[in-house]
Amino acid sequence: MSDVRWHKSSYSGGSHQDCVEVAESPDLVRVRDTRNRESGHLTVTSGEWAAFLADVRADRL
Repeated sequence: MSDVRWHKSSYSGGSHQDCVEVAESPDLVRVRDTRNRESGHLTVTSGEWAAFLADVRADRL
């Protein structure tokens, strides 16, 4: 998994305290807490991630 490219989620707050990092591939999305990287990550399918983002966007409207 060393070739995984993590980036800060655009949904993370601007305070640098509550940040989530995301690593996306065609089939899977990995999510981890920036402050606790050593604790591991959550892996979901790309479809599950898309559904999650759709729910987040719907709640913001």
